Amino acid sequence: MEFADTAARLVRRGRAAYDADEMLRLAAESIVHKVGEAVSRLPDDFVAAHPTVSWRVMKGMRNRVADEYRAIDYAIVWGTLERDLPKDAAAVRAILAEMGG
Repeated sequence: MEFADTAARLVRRGRAAYDADEMLRLAAESIVHKVGEAVSRLPDDFVAAHPTVSWRVMKGMRNRVADEYRAIDYAIVWGTLERDLPKDAAAVRAILAEMGG
């Protein structure tokens, strides 16, 4: 959840700032990497029990930024942080609330 909150702060700076600032793009890349890494450490049974969350996509994005760093499409990274991550973070927050955490 911490990384989703960080992503939200980055997105609030706006797309123009993101496009103009290499450091913001690198920060976004780092967030995607960290989210995917965190997801890869979740127990398989937990992931399987919550199929509405895009776990596989998050891990795939992590692999892309880690292994294919010269081919990163920063427009896709932006879209992930702006649209996809907030939706998945909300789903995870609901799961945690159900679990009492």
